[in-house]
Amino acid sequence: MNETKVPEVTALFWCIKIAATTLGETGGDAVTMTLNWGYLAGTILFAVLLGALILAQIRAEKFQPLLYWATLIASTTFGTTMADFATRSLGIGYTGGSALLLVCLLAALGGWYWSEGTISVTSVRTARVEVFYWTAITFSQTLGTALGDWVADTNGLGYVGGAGLFGGALVVLLLLYWRTGISRVLLFWSAFILTRPLGAMLGDLLDKPVAAGGFNLSRPGASAVLGAFILACLLLVPQRAGRAH
Repeated sequence: MNETKVPEVTALFWCIKIAATTLGETGGDAVTMTLNWGYLAGTILFAVLLGALILAQIRAEKFQPLLYWATLIASTTFGTTMADFATRSLGIGYTGGSALLLVCLLAALGGWYWSEGTISVTSVRTARVEVFYWTAITFSQTLGTALGDWVADTNGLGYVGGAGLFGGALVVLLLLYWRTGISRVLLFWSAFILTRPLGAMLGDLLDKPVAAGGFNLSRPGASAVLGAFILACLLLVPQRAGRAH
């Protein structure tokens, strides 16, 4: 097989990824806060949904854009509720939650590398590698949520300041990609992690109260607009599977 089961990494990929992570924030908050399910119930709901989608993704014979992005959105929504549950309901705080999730992500990537000799997305062709891939994706999404909350709340930057910080970090990664020979795999995972707190900041900016620095938009409404944008991108711009190396 010369194709992977994940999309080619292009500018469109990163645009949809940021929109998906923003949707994960507004969607997760809509369930846990607007619908008042709470963090534990919300986490269980999205864990079940994520598990079902990952299973469908693994069983698919080839890359399917709608299924892939539905799975990624589920991972980022689960990441939102799981991070909130870990940092708030478990009482370990943003710093403790971020540290714990970083260890989990490094363990997932380490297990993947030990098994396959690489953590490149160009190796995502078999069920075993897909399990490693989606485990790493889920931990990176959850870590990104905790990092976003840690920067915005603990360090007092607020949602606009936090979005500027993570957006600036992504620009630095882009410059490193263009101007240096730094490992593309390292840059990919760094960018993948950092787009999550950027999406979290943008999501919070949209739906948090004005007194807290947000625009106080409807969470379900903002989620619907973001979902429509992602769907339009997928229907109007064909996506290709990444090439296996």
